[in-house]
Amino acid sequence: MRKCNACRAVVLAESIIGNQYICPKCGNYFSVPARRRIEMLADEESFKEWDTGLTSGNPLHYKGYEDKVEALREKTGLDEAVTTGLARIGGHEVVLAVCDSHFMMASMGKVVGEKLTRAIERATERKVPVIIVACSGGARMQEGIHSLMQMAKTSAALKRHSDAGLLYVSVLTDPTTGGVTASWAMLGDIILAEPHALIGFAGPRVIEQTIGQKLPKGFQRAEFLVEHGFVDRILPREEAKEVLSEILRMHGKDIEVSSEVLTLGDGDVKRSLAAPETGEKTSAWDCVQKARKKDRPVGEDYIRELFPDFIEFHGDRLYGDDAAIIGGIASFDGTPVTVIAEAKGADTKENIRRNFGMPSPEGYRKALRLMKQAEKFHRPVICLVDTPGAFCGMEAEERGQGEAIARNLYEMSALKTPVLSIVISEGGSGGALALAVADEVWMMQNAIYSILSPEGFASILWKDGKRAPEAAEVMKLTAGDLKELGIVEEIVEEPGEFTVDTMPVVCEELRGKILRFLEKYEKMDGEELVEERYRRFRDM
Repeated sequence: MRKCNACRAVVLAESIIGNQYICPKCGNYFSVPARRRIEMLADEESFKEWDTGLTSGNPLHYKGYEDKVEALREKTGLDEAVTTGLARIGGHEVVLAVCDSHFMMASMGKVVGEKLTRAIERATERKVPVIIVACSGGARMQEGIHSLMQMAKTSAALKRHSDAGLLYVSVLTDPTTGGVTASWAMLGDIILAEPHALIGFAGPRVIEQTIGQKLPKGFQRAEFLVEHGFVDRILPREEAKEVLSEILRMHGKDIEVSSEVLTLGDGDVKRSLAAPETGEKTSAWDCVQKARKKDRPVGEDYIRELFPDFIEFHGDRLYGDDAAIIGGIASFDGTPVTVIAEAKGADTKENIRRNFGMPSPEGYRKALRLMKQAEKFHRPVICLVDTPGAFCGMEAEERGQGEAIARNLYEMSALKTPVLSIVISEGGSGGALALAVADEVWMMQNAIYSILSPEGFASILWKDGKRAPEAAEVMKLTAGDLKELGIVEEIVEEPGEFTVDTMPVVCEELRGKILRFLEKYEKMDGEELVEERYRRFRDM
């Protein structure tokens, strides 16, 4: 029998083990032994263990330390607090390391650091991803400074692995604290965390003693880390193998795009898309009104239609997450891509949550983090632009809104991977440009892209916001105007009533265009892409 720490229920041990070490009464997570965790994640009989039998001795001659280690070996059947080896997950070869809190709270001493470092080095040699499942109380006090040095050693090994263009996924479980949090646990290209896991550098009791006050509920829990930008997503235990398999699949080698699929939309591409099918001239103000319609498809709708296997990632790794920008990875006809969308809501509640599509600095920094990650793995970047403008608020200025936008322009200009930006509705000023320093920029037929809103233009230049319709004509903000000016390369035609219900036919044409874009730009090397992108903007 086992007693749940959360609901206090006494439960049969078999019912917990058979339920992936989750309490059947309340859903609380129990700690998982390393070997059982490996069975849960790795393909059957695929795990080959490495580096058994390593010992660190007793570098500080700490009384009773060797006896304690030996007793734990007998009790747990483990050599040390981490088990490492080669495995397959969803058929993908990976170096897998799993910590076990039953062995001295998985504290990191010389053996843990050495086993992890050797595993990472072998992954670099074999050119395969690393997945480390972390749980730890931090450094192993009984080994003193030797334990501290493992933080630097493991981090340096991960840097070499990263510089080789290889994937590292860190999975944080309860608890992950101290020197482990301050080294390899937080260095993942992708950081996942089990629900409610305690994650932090200093322990809660230490913080409370230091500041002299009680910590708020949920502080340092996994969900807190997602909200504050340091974890990509919560990983429910029952979904772990499936999610990791998908992530590994999307970091595999690109699949060639078939010529059959590349023919999609050919008929549509040959038509002129600068005006509706009726042949009537749409006024600039009409385009503004259509771009702002409440039932118009938003970024999330495009992601759902074009990228059905999209996996969203969160956070800027600096301050927070921003719901006004959605970002993550997907595959597009077999090609791994990074997708980033400025996100409005489909209703008032969702619009409030997404700040009406007006990103904050952490949103732009999240986007840039994902773009740099895409560059590392040679993934094309597809941006869906839809914002009235960057958020203008006191807190946005405090956190450096101007710097965040400027940094995106600076870094995007030199990304050594293809970048496509599509203005799907509103392209408002620098807030839109921050996702549109691309190899090509396209616009939906009734989208707009401008230096500011027509109302703002009229108010500033003519001191009369009511002249917005007139300003819209002067500003040359429609897709047709901007294609004529050489600002955008493509216009994607829309039906008369463009809603979620009518968007599948539009996305079919868009899919064909994107495939041709990928076919063209994936043939270029990084230096050629950067030079062509520079020339694109240099000539404007």
